Order: sequence, then structure tokens, then C-alpha cells
Amino acid sequence: MTELRSHIARLQRPRLLIQAARLGLPDYRRDRDLRRLIGMGAAPPPPISVARLLEAEDEVEEVRKTGATGYNPVRHVDLLIALMAEARLLPRDPLR
Repeated sequence: MTELRSHIARLQRPRLLIQAARLGLPDYRRDRDLRRLIGMGAAPPPPISVARLLEAEDEVEEVRKTGATGYNPVRHVDLLIALMAEARLLPRDPLR
């Protein structure tokens, strides 16, 4: 769990992407959005969803940074929205 939180804490994305994702948080619906973003039938537990979202977001970020024509900013924002929402569902560290 700590590894997932560390990975999230190290993310550095353009301010505009983060602001757009924060604005989309109130409309996030776990059951609908996770299925669309990570292709799972049922919403998995938060540690699994966060891990899959991190993988998907890393791939999109790499495409963004290389300037490839396949970059989809809407998908990127959607992944960041889901990542922010799912990270809030992760169990807290008992030592904190």
C-alpha cells in the first residue's frame, strides 16, 4: 500500500491536467468509470484499481511527453480523475 501511495506522491503532471481532474472529481462514478478506463467487469478493490490506473496513466503520460499523435487529453484527465478518487479509498497506513 505504501508503494502505491509513494508512486502517486511522485507524480508530476502539468497544472492544467491536475486542475481539470479536480474539477471532474464530483462526477466520478466508480462502477461506470473503472469499467471504461481499465476494462474490468466489476470494480476491483482500491489497491488493484489504483495499480491498474497508475499503469494506464503512465502509458498515456509517456505518449504525451513524446508528442505522439495518439495522445488523448480527455482520456488522460479521466485517468487522473479516477486515480485521485480511488487513492482516497486506499486503506490508511496503520503507522500514520
